[in-house]
Amino acid sequence: MTAITSNFSAAPVLPKWMAPVLLLSFAYGVVPLIGSSYLFEAILLPFLALGLAGVGLNILTGYAGQVSLGSAAFMAAGAFAAYNFNLRVEGLPLIGSIFLAGIVAAAIGIVFGLPSLRLKGFYLAVSTLAAQFFVQWALTKFSWFSNESASGVIDAPRLSIGGLALDGAVGRYLFALTIVAFLTFLAHRLVTSQTGRNFIAIRDNETAARIIGIPVLKTKLLAFAISSFIIGVAGVIWAFAYLRTVEPAGFDLDRSFQILFIIIIGGLASIRGAFFGAALIVVFPLGLSRLGGFLLGDVFDSGVLDMSQRIVLGALIILFLILEPDGLVALWDRIRRRLLFAWQST
Repeated sequence: MTAITSNFSAAPVLPKWMAPVLLLSFAYGVVPLIGSSYLFEAILLPFLALGLAGVGLNILTGYAGQVSLGSAAFMAAGAFAAYNFNLRVEGLPLIGSIFLAGIVAAAIGIVFGLPSLRLKGFYLAVSTLAAQFFVQWALTKFSWFSNESASGVIDAPRLSIGGLALDGAVGRYLFALTIVAFLTFLAHRLVTSQTGRNFIAIRDNETAARIIGIPVLKTKLLAFAISSFIIGVAGVIWAFAYLRTVEPAGFDLDRSFQILFIIIIGGLASIRGAFFGAALIVVFPLGLSRLGGFLLGDVFDSGVLDMSQRIVLGALIILFLILEPDGLVALWDRIRRRLLFAWQST
């Protein structure tokens, strides 16, 4: 045992910043060279958008303990706000439109976060459904938001930064990756700061947090604002880079539940967990479709696929809540520690 402990303690420990640097180097330097159009369009772009939305919701729910079922509404607010800023404000750069869209989503998040000052848990979750229904109703009722389009569906503007067109699959991937990497870094810095510790204190015991001097009401609204800002920007990526269209139907209640499932499966109060959950949510239907088609042939059509996906995802969520409440990120850490220990023991 002494020898094993000595070997384990002598193992080289990489700095914490090394893993993300290596991952980003691979994402920027290798993936654009070897990736196919299918990889970008069907996997990486939805993964990046949903992963960022999961980061935003995890700040609110995982760290601050405020349950929300209106994430898709904030995605829609961000997407439509960015479209209208880009359309109606002449000379405004695309990045400026995205930043202002995030501000609009944050403002809406604060408005619908006001019930958190009085409500908690299930009652707060139900109240946030008002955001989902109200935003969808407003975008459908007032055609001004969609530039008087009869169908309510509008084409996303061209992605261009500093005169550099990013309309191709690789360009849109790099555009999304840059925004996601930047906001994820800021989210990580936030949750490890005093503000993040205030979020956790309110989540764990709101009364104790108030006693030690944490401004509970202000901190809750700040969590809603930051979360909604990030989710709003994720909505811009979803509409501009992935779907290439902006429509209210793309941000329905199912999308809100999808983002909630992402953080449950990936791991609450974990930035990495949002991306673990998003990876499963994006890849799982593709794998299920291939497997079902192989086993059942033409019988496994889109309707059967959708039903099967819902059943299996529901079962997975129940299993994770029972067997691994901390999600995929905890499972990954446990496997990594065991592999490292086994390697050191040889």
